[in-house]
Amino acid sequence: MKTIVVFKSKSGFVKKYATWIAEELEADLLEYSKVTIKELESYDTIIYGGGLYTVGINGIKLITKNLNRLKDKRIVVFASGATPPRKDDIEKVKNKNFTKEQQKQLQFFYLRGGFDYKKLNLGDKLLMKILKWKLKMKKTLMPDERGILASYTVPVDFTKKKNIEEIILYVNS
Repeated sequence: MKTIVVFKSKSGFVKKYATWIAEELEADLLEYSKVTIKELESYDTIIYGGGLYTVGINGIKLITKNLNRLKDKRIVVFASGATPPRKDDIEKVKNKNFTKEQQKQLQFFYLRGGFDYKKLNLGDKLLMKILKWKLKMKKTLMPDERGILASYTVPVDFTKKKNIEEIILYVNS
């Protein structure tokens, strides 16, 4: 089986996971900007990874807009974000990014990544400053919100190679 791992990573966490997955599966590895749908059609298994931004998966339209062209392929999508994996949150991500029909055509995984404010582009930094301002205005913060505020000054990295095990098992099954 010919496998490819495609990723779109802004701050490196998705790239780290994509690299580990490609190594474990002896798969090709390509950055999102360097792949075409025509290239993807030559693979049996396509794994796509993108960062999570307010429940949207970065670059996911590459897959969702072309599912009809990839219908005979095994499609795996993973998203990486800084928050701990929670079943309700993962369902929100799935339902926001994929229709019920699309969910039948692919397998989705969430891999906890991290946050490094310094690696963000100017637009993302602006959005995060607004979020920081909103959080500071709150009287009571949830644990995740306290973690977000702390990570502005100290980057956090929750990536672990063991987090890819479910994806590897799924692809190899």
